[in-house]
Amino acid sequence: MKAKRILAAALGVITAVSLAACAQTAAPAAQEAPAEAAQEEAAAPAEEKGTITVAASPTPHAEILEEAAKILKEQGWTLEVTVFDDYVQPNLVVDSGEIDANYFQHIPYLDSFNEEKGTHLVNAGGIHYEPFGIYPGQKSSLDELADGDTIAIPNDTTNEARALLLLQDNGIITLKDGVGLTATVNDIAEYSTQIKLEELEAAQVARIRDEVAFVILNGNYALDAGLSVAKDAIAYEQSDSEAAKTYVNVIAVKEGNENSEGIKALVDVLKSDAIRDFINSTYDGAVIPFTE
Repeated sequence: MKAKRILAAALGVITAVSLAACAQTAAPAAQEAPAEAAQEEAAAPAEEKGTITVAASPTPHAEILEEAAKILKEQGWTLEVTVFDDYVQPNLVVDSGEIDANYFQHIPYLDSFNEEKGTHLVNAGGIHYEPFGIYPGQKSSLDELADGDTIAIPNDTTNEARALLLLQDNGIITLKDGVGLTATVNDIAEYSTQIKLEELEAAQVARIRDEVAFVILNGNYALDAGLSVAKDAIAYEQSDSEAAKTYVNVIAVKEGNENSEGIKALVDVLKSDAIRDFINSTYDGAVIPFTE
């Protein structure tokens, strides 16, 4: 208060000496006030809107979500991510309502899971595509493939079909007509080389690379194993293929929650230019932003 009284007295003297000078001095002060207010408003934290909980695979899903959390925080949302190493629990905890959403799977797997488990999960938005690839194990070229060699593939319904289609595209097997995304090893009509296929849980495939000729990996498990689609894959699905649309990784939620404010905010951020740039600069072609 003392400082204010001193300032007031000083201004009184200035006013007595020159009314015009006072007017000139006051004008800049009046102009500065709105600028200061604007700075304070810009610095103020966003109004808190709530918490969004997401179950995710570690790579790349949880990493992408970590980047998205920074943007969501600026919008007033708190993003909590729980990491899972399997493909079952993330769906169960979302269907039960324990967690709002998950980010780890493509639509064929989601549809298959709903049918097999009786869950009611839906796609809230497609985010990225991970090319499925054939990676070297004991051998480094498909030209080296010989009778008796083993190739390890995922054993879940949709990913096994995807692996078999990739083998067919590369002339290693021929599938029965029309089997498509329902293909299993029982649908192999012909082998160009008498290989063996070892079916494993998807997370285990990369771990036996030293024991088999080749492995076929989901994009996230390839990343976990330190492999790059661009540098390490012998063959992989093309980004402009039908597989890109079929196997886009989505945000999945319990039916009825797809239009909630938090989920829409999450999907919008994950489809933003900032996250698209992050994906492109981080994953060396192993993860490709999905554009509808």
